[in-house]
Amino acid sequence: MLRRGFLLRSKTSSKTVAPKEVPPSEPPFLTTTSLPHDIVVNILARVSRSHYPKLSLVSKYFRSIVRSREIYARRSSLGCTEHCLYLILYNLRTKENRCYILLRSTTNGSHPRLVLVPSLPVLPSRPYPSSFAAVGSKIYMFGDGNDGSTALSIDFESHTVRSLPSMPAPLVYTVANVIDGRIYAIGRDDRDLDKMMVVVFNTETQTWEPEKTTADVEAGDMYHGSVVMAGKMYTKDFDSSYVYEPKGRKWGTDEGMNSKEWRYGCVVDDVLYYYECEEDCEKELRGFDRKERCWRVVKGLEGLLHETRSSLWSQTGSYGGNLALFFPKGDERRGEEIWCAEISLERRQGGEIWGKVEWCNRLVTGFQLTESLDVVV
Repeated sequence: MLRRGFLLRSKTSSKTVAPKEVPPSEPPFLTTTSLPHDIVVNILARVSRSHYPKLSLVSKYFRSIVRSREIYARRSSLGCTEHCLYLILYNLRTKENRCYILLRSTTNGSHPRLVLVPSLPVLPSRPYPSSFAAVGSKIYMFGDGNDGSTALSIDFESHTVRSLPSMPAPLVYTVANVIDGRIYAIGRDDRDLDKMMVVVFNTETQTWEPEKTTADVEAGDMYHGSVVMAGKMYTKDFDSSYVYEPKGRKWGTDEGMNSKEWRYGCVVDDVLYYYECEEDCEKELRGFDRKERCWRVVKGLEGLLHETRSSLWSQTGSYGGNLALFFPKGDERRGEEIWCAEISLERRQGGEIWGKVEWCNRLVTGFQLTESLDVVV
């Protein structure tokens, strides 16, 4: 298994098919600005955010509104916020990390597609994997491999990037997740790679907490992702599953989760999901029921299994209560394609879990997936 930052590298091709910057669909935008400003903001706040790229082309006035904090504050007060899936993609040709938004299909039947967020700068590209965490309308990034103490926040209301106070310890091979408004970053101390540490960032005060916790378990590199269930953070190395409990700052192992290689999983409704794609295993979407302490196979996805039969990697992400599954298709020599399927999930009597593929579509060619994050705006 390759390191996280290099899962999608095309071995011999530099061909890149970049996502389009503007979707083709026509949004129901206003044709006049003679209305009072407050009414215009109220109307635009109720429009799906997927139409904002097109709205920004109508006029400078509309562009200023859809890029302002005012409209996002109004969306929040009106209860019109949406879950948006943002992808950090590494361009294999330009060697750059850029941020894209995945726009769902609209009423005219167009396919979901990626749109570059042009107002955001190029993100650090690094030899070691960075860690990301989403809190509300912001994404936090920790460590860039060149300086393990680097910390950034990306605000998707204002589309701005801000440097945060340096991490209290330089960490590499980090994973990060959110519990009760605090981001727990776990990684190896860059000054002593035998030491695993936990540092905590308070998103309310935008400061690092002074306490640093040294892990009392012998674990390998935990860059296969992390999840949160019932106020505990779970992560995995090549061999074992580990659990960190913030209240007591306690480490432990979870034998019930060890039976499966749940790398790059996600949690939806307190169930951990991952897609099994190892060559010697049957391809299945599996869920770990924390209360029943057992793994279950998600049923109803036979068509998707056929689509992914040749995939050698996969990654899952939470997407507004659904699950986003990313997987490759195509010939690496001509540029591997990244595909995405959105899956809705249903719990039935007896504990069965059923999935329904809402859509499955090619997203991009010539990129590698760094991270996917569910952001509320």
